[in-house]
Amino acid sequence: MLVRLMYASRAAKPLDPEELAHILRQARAANPKLGVTGVLCSSGELFIQVLEGGRAAVNRLYNRIITDGRHTDVTLLSYEEIDERRFAGWAMGQVNMARLNPALMLKYSETATLDPYAVSGKAAVALFDELVATAAVVCQG
Repeated sequence: MLVRLMYASRAAKPLDPEELAHILRQARAANPKLGVTGVLCSSGELFIQVLEGGRAAVNRLYNRIITDGRHTDVTLLSYEEIDERRFAGWAMGQVNMARLNPALMLKYSETATLDPYAVSGKAAVALFDELVATAAVVCQG
């Protein structure tokens, strides 16, 4: 049984690019062993992440994320059973926000900045799908 989980969180403290790169390296090393794939989108202190994989593995990983002191305001945006993965090729990809057209944010939100807390879960899923489709996914692995 495959599932896709999307959540939003805020960084408990500001992350510099090296810290974010370290987190991504850790995910890319650990996720293949768990059978988990996904994509991370970060903008300043805000994060949206999608995890795909077996139900038990994704649930265990999400529970670890909830208790990880680097996150605050962890909010489940979407959880669904899926027939196939969208991000099968990425142990953890990253959306390149520098390539984002601000008009895309206005399509789903009141402002042109990423704020998953200000939109519905359904809008967050649609926004994320477009972010992945229109912004480059970098650091694939």
